[in-house]
Amino acid sequence: MTGWPLLSLTTFVPLIGAAFIVMVRGEPAVVARNARNVALWTSLITLVLALMVWANFDPKTAAFQLEERAEWIPAFNISYRLGVDGISVFFVLLSAFLTPLCVLASWQAITERVKEYMIAFLVLETLMIGMFCALDFVLFYLFFEGVLIPMFLIIGIWGGPRRVYSAFKFFLYTLTGSVLMLVAVLAIYFTAGTTDIPALMKADFPREMQYWLWLAFFASFAVKVPMWPLHTWLPDAHVEAPTAGSVILAGVLLKMGGYGFLRFSLPMLPLASEFFTPLIFGLSIVAVIYTSLVALAQEDMKKLIAYSSVAHMGFVTIGIFTFNVQGIEGAIFQMLSHGVVSAALFLCVGVVYDRMHSRLIATYGGLVHRMPAYAAVFMVFTLAAVGLPGTSGFVGEILVLVGAYQVSTWVAALAATGMILGAAYMLWLYRRVIFGELTKTELKSITDLSPREIAVFAPIVLAVLWMGIHPAPFLDTIHASVENLVDNYTAALRAAAAAEGNVVAAGTAP
Repeated sequence: MTGWPLLSLTTFVPLIGAAFIVMVRGEPAVVARNARNVALWTSLITLVLALMVWANFDPKTAAFQLEERAEWIPAFNISYRLGVDGISVFFVLLSAFLTPLCVLASWQAITERVKEYMIAFLVLETLMIGMFCALDFVLFYLFFEGVLIPMFLIIGIWGGPRRVYSAFKFFLYTLTGSVLMLVAVLAIYFTAGTTDIPALMKADFPREMQYWLWLAFFASFAVKVPMWPLHTWLPDAHVEAPTAGSVILAGVLLKMGGYGFLRFSLPMLPLASEFFTPLIFGLSIVAVIYTSLVALAQEDMKKLIAYSSVAHMGFVTIGIFTFNVQGIEGAIFQMLSHGVVSAALFLCVGVVYDRMHSRLIATYGGLVHRMPAYAAVFMVFTLAAVGLPGTSGFVGEILVLVGAYQVSTWVAALAATGMILGAAYMLWLYRRVIFGELTKTELKSITDLSPREIAVFAPIVLAVLWMGIHPAPFLDTIHASVENLVDNYTAALRAAAAAEGNVVAAGTAP
């Protein structure tokens, strides 16, 4: 199977499914049913292809694998190049894993413009997977920015009452940062003469230039993460987005910023990354503590989970900029865990919202009496978000704290307060919604999880427990690429220090 263009197939099969849906004709009910079926089967085929990418991946090497290359714009030395390494392979799998669950979750929730909705999700899947596979800067940028368009439509058309405001805020925040990134890409191209990402990872940019390039990348990636204080678009976008839109937004789109730091800022701009590390640590600690306290004050379930996402991604940025194996592996694992757990929490909110049409915590209480299966599933994801040992949330957080402790005791101690506050707001949410007396009349007829909803939650529960109990398959796959990243970063700093030492010595010589 390795002779096949596996990455191109994984990337573009959803686009083929979207083309089939475009051609669907007939009565509105028939069109909606066929669009749902085509979207589900297409996304399942894509998931199988993504699993085959993992199966054909060799975890012992840090090199890019399953590479595909074709001339695209030869006059400008720009090519169509795809490949995955230990850092990107699981993000491809995460994107393919969540999309069929989003289609299933939207089965009954979306009743208008179903055809267009399913097309938007399949196009979004192609752009997400393509972004994680791209090994050419221009190709990456097209996928990276293209993601905004279907997500803008999903929020703006199928969202809540303030959907247009939230969609434009999301679009303008993320696009503004990315314009600076485009300037940086052009500067890199005119300096290095290529847009090939593996070649640029070995390029040696001057220290002053690195600072400016790093800040331009930071403007884009920090908004995507999102880092404090550039996070304000996220709660609005989550609250107004349909359930499946929130799932993809939290599960995959927030990982684009962290992935950008790992793929570009650290390997290409090591001197600037070291220089700006205190800034990252400061903003991340504020994010972890401040947004956790804000989450405690929320009355809307979606807003609470949205603010918790900012806090969890603060852990990720701390881990990335520890520049050691434990911290970076922990950051990647935390991104994968958060992608699964936060997606599941938004799906849990979607279940009760579909029944009661309210996201307010005060609307609920005592659901365990009527929805025991829902209470059990919600409990698993709540404990995973808290970081309970045996769940995926624990592994990433403890590795990040170990990595941070090696760099700074204070950073590790302040980040650890996020785990305490996380337990406070998540357990408070769970107690208010699930426990207590069932006093509200309208809740006495609420129904438990349907077979379709169980089919959505079952694979996520298994993933959360597998990653928590036996994380070795994930960490082993990540390890070689992370170790190579850290070694190259350390070597670049040593080479720069040696060069600057020689310059100083030459300047002081008689």
